[in-house]
Amino acid sequence: MINLVWLVPLFPFLGFLITGLGRNKLGKSSGWIASLAILASFVVSVGIFFDVRSLAHGDLEHGGGSSVIVPLFDFINSGTMHIPFALQVDALSSVFLLVITGIGFLIHLYSISYMSHDDGFGKFFSYLNLFVFSMLLLVLGANYVIMFIGWEGVGLCSYLLIGFWYKNVDYTNAAKKAFIMNRIGDLGFLIGIFLLFSKFNTLDFKELQSIISTGNFSTAYITSVALCFFIGATGKSAQIPLFTWLPDAMAGPTPVSALIHAATMVTAGVYMIARSHFIYTLAPTAQLVILIVGLATALVAATIATQQNDIKKVLAYSTVSQLGFMFMALGSGAYVAAIFHVVTHAFFKALLFLGSGSVIHAMGGEQDIRKMGGLKPYMKITYLTFLIGCIAIAGIPPLSGFFSKDEILMSVFNYGAYGKAFWALGMLAALMTAFYMFRLFFVTFHGEFRGTEDQKHHLHESPALMTIPLVVLALLSAFGGMIGLPKLMGSPHLLEEFLEPVLERSLAANPMSNQLSQSSELLLMGLAVCIGVLGILMGWFYFKKYDAKKEVKGLLKMAQDKWYLDEIYDTLIVKPLFKGSAFKEKIVEKGFLDAAVNGVGKLVEVGSTKFRLLQNGMVGFYMFMMVLGIIVLFAMQIWLR
Repeated sequence: MINLVWLVPLFPFLGFLITGLGRNKLGKSSGWIASLAILASFVVSVGIFFDVRSLAHGDLEHGGGSSVIVPLFDFINSGTMHIPFALQVDALSSVFLLVITGIGFLIHLYSISYMSHDDGFGKFFSYLNLFVFSMLLLVLGANYVIMFIGWEGVGLCSYLLIGFWYKNVDYTNAAKKAFIMNRIGDLGFLIGIFLLFSKFNTLDFKELQSIISTGNFSTAYITSVALCFFIGATGKSAQIPLFTWLPDAMAGPTPVSALIHAATMVTAGVYMIARSHFIYTLAPTAQLVILIVGLATALVAATIATQQNDIKKVLAYSTVSQLGFMFMALGSGAYVAAIFHVVTHAFFKALLFLGSGSVIHAMGGEQDIRKMGGLKPYMKITYLTFLIGCIAIAGIPPLSGFFSKDEILMSVFNYGAYGKAFWALGMLAALMTAFYMFRLFFVTFHGEFRGTEDQKHHLHESPALMTIPLVVLALLSAFGGMIGLPKLMGSPHLLEEFLEPVLERSLAANPMSNQLSQSSELLLMGLAVCIGVLGILMGWFYFKKYDAKKEVKGLLKMAQDKWYLDEIYDTLIVKPLFKGSAFKEKIVEKGFLDAAVNGVGKLVEVGSTKFRLLQNGMVGFYMFMMVLGIIVLFAMQIWLR
């Protein structure tokens, strides 16, 4: 099955072509064609997953090992540069294949009903298929060039889908903001790629890992590459300072938020760093930077999420905060914990976004939670599944979020001299997570209905195509943590065992390994549960009787206004750039470049006008000028001799 891995990205690409070219003729069939394309990729991905499990034990005809390269064709072959278009199949890529195609299929299915009345139905599904194709290319590429192609592809699709309702200027501005901020990060990633190729003359993952892991290279050089890659990750995975695009990206349809900005695209930076683990393990300074930035992002985004009133904005800042937890894991060397949280977060955040879409659908497009309330009797399936998602993200056992978040916090606790301080701040972020999620839950589903009578009259549960994905994701959110049970429970950590062949050297270098005693681990787990429960109780206490008219003041108002980060960026970066551009346009462009170009044209025009006067039609004048020319030529000959 591994040799058929090329089918995984091929199916969504074919779906993109069919639904895109036939968008005006296929009608509602576009949704089913696009969904079946993703389902076909998922089926192949499942087969590949089981093959990889056998591969890790050397049972395949490939001869064992940790990965298989499937070459397709020569992509670049010029001089010393040889870049094949090849796919790499190993434990890491196979996990992401299941997440992308599995959750992608559920979201496609959900979208058939959610987008059924939209005029751009076929175009929407063609964009979704193109996105899945790009994301699959990103995680399957066997070298950084193929990864970068997929990297740019998901950036393009993000732009197209965020600005899908392009007639709204605010939505198109949000799409441009996402595109531009991602380009900033992409430049850093590209510089890192150039640094690697200039020294090693290859960009193949396996070759680079072999060379870098066994060689002796300058720490400054390795750290520079690692930091350049991290700049790329801050753009795609929305870390400080390049995170403000993601909340604005909620302008796109809700299924877009679930697929791109919760389950897949925003985890591209996490995947890239995990794939480059052999670089980061040798760059402890870069790891510390990642840990600090991830922690700061988790805290800042969590504080903002506590005061947002747009149901999707709360989830957007929650996503930024949870991505911060993933980067905390990467920075502390706990690559398995980071991937574990990617998987569990994909389950419960996709569930929460789709649940919010169900609420918005019932409310006739309303997204302000201050105008909701009392939805529980009308939307029992959405209510129960949303509750499961909230419990999971709050870190309450035995749901999935508890196990992955607990593993991250324990790895941070064990991180050097400042580990305990980092852990305490991480626990604060976890407390705020439980608080803002249950604030959202109680304000939306409990209390009295605060909307209009017309909205109340139309309240209803979503159709089966929307609720079935919610139920499946709720089950995954509830039981997904079973793949990474703590060792003190006497069960094997299935995900760690599966990923070990890929991350073997980095796992061996992880300072967390076996340093916590069983009693310490139990204590930390107990504290994590208490923090989650405390956050839920605080949410219930403050919002069991919600007053929508009550205004926040002081620091809470600043958090509601997103700490004025957009305004700060606008003042320090955007406005100076516009003023600088206006100055250059006036002085450099018009005053120099345009003047020089126009001056040449003017000179030709004036000169030709004057020389034209010599053509006066008088034969005698022409003979005089001919004789004069001969005399000048003779004079030149005599002078030169």
